[in-house]
Amino acid sequence: MTPTRDPGDAWVEGPNGSRFWGRFGAAGLLLHDPARGILLQHRVEWSHFGGTWGIPGGAIQAGERPVDGAMREAAEEAGVPLDSIEPRFTHVLDLGFWSYTTLIASIRRSFEPVISDPESLELRWVPVDEVDALPLHPGFGAAWPTLRRDLDRHIHVVVDAANVVGSRPDGWWRDRRGAAERLLAEVVALASAGLPAYELELPHATWWPSFTVVVEGQAGGAALPGDAARTIRVVSAPASGDDAIVAEVETLLSSADAADIHVVTSDRGLRDRVTAFGAQVHSTTWLRNHLDRPGSEPGDGV
Repeated sequence: MTPTRDPGDAWVEGPNGSRFWGRFGAAGLLLHDPARGILLQHRVEWSHFGGTWGIPGGAIQAGERPVDGAMREAAEEAGVPLDSIEPRFTHVLDLGFWSYTTLIASIRRSFEPVISDPESLELRWVPVDEVDALPLHPGFGAAWPTLRRDLDRHIHVVVDAANVVGSRPDGWWRDRRGAAERLLAEVVALASAGLPAYELELPHATWWPSFTVVVEGQAGGAALPGDAARTIRVVSAPASGDDAIVAEVETLLSSADAADIHVVTSDRGLRDRVTAFGAQVHSTTWLRNHLDRPGSEPGDGV
């Protein structure tokens, strides 16, 4: 039986006659291994801009979210095991009539790519400093300087759990640990969906930060659901929750991947303490608005 062609597999023509692949847009995966570099695909000559180097990607299918499309294409074209990647941020080129979404991700574990469709001459891990020496696909070549700039940028969000839980009179005081675990479940969902870049005053479209949730008192020992410890840490404060949060900010600042640190609290005293270290502060209302957001927008989930 001949496979049914997805309606997304079609050309889109721009106002000036230029053509772009993907009726619903296109997406690709820029995968970074700090030890080996960027996973690049040498495109076959008969493909669009054949002979150039770019990232695994292609047309978004009907009803498919761009992030899902980027991962599907990477799995189809390069054999990327999807459980081996850690989403970092997305970059979107929006031409109005057509868009391309790049999902930038790091590896969780090492693997070797496998050519699994006829669109590749070669798949290669290319050191970051050597990418510019290759004949790049024009679209990827135009975006690469911007993407490279933020390749090692890591975003951390530290949550004052007691302050967030206490901001809503829902009976949390009757079961403080249970209330903390409900908050943790909500943060897990948010960590999967990602945060809009503009909410963090960052470039690009969506970011997937690392979260640290600090619990204290009777909420100590609150547990994460499932395997969420991959992207979320829970810190049980031995005494003052504020002191534990300040200590966490100091630890993050001294880490090798320190970059942007965001603290969620509406406590004025704590706000002053962490901003003195250069952290940005968001109110509990800011976080609640994102936790209460329906669906999985804006990052489309992973």
